[in-house]
Amino acid sequence: MTGLDGEILEPDHMAGQKTKGADEKSVRAGFWRTFAKAAGQIPFAEDLVASYYCALDPETPGKAKAVLLGALAYFIMPMDAVPDFLALVGFSDDIAVLTLAIATVRSNLTEAHRIAARKSLAELTKDKIRD
Repeated sequence: MTGLDGEILEPDHMAGQKTKGADEKSVRAGFWRTFAKAAGQIPFAEDLVASYYCALDPETPGKAKAVLLGALAYFIMPMDAVPDFLALVGFSDDIAVLTLAIATVRSNLTEAHRIAARKSLAELTKDKIRD
């Protein structure tokens, strides 16, 4: 799954490439920035990042992609039902939407998506330690 490898090594690597729709483009553009802000508040970070890779995987069925891209787009929106800047509760609505989306498409999350997520999380952790 070479597309995932590129995303792991450089999350913004493919951001300039033509995408299949505005939702995928906006998710690519905002996911890592929003994730960095929310990482400490999301109890299922690995599932979330694996969902990101699943949504961008060309092998993922269209319905599963649509569910994930919708949930991920909601996650990166700066203003939603409960604004993300509110301490403790800011990401609670995002967590609910993402939990439902992940549960809905769990069978489409492959081991390759999970491995990619683990690698990305390890890189983020390593970067935080260096800072």
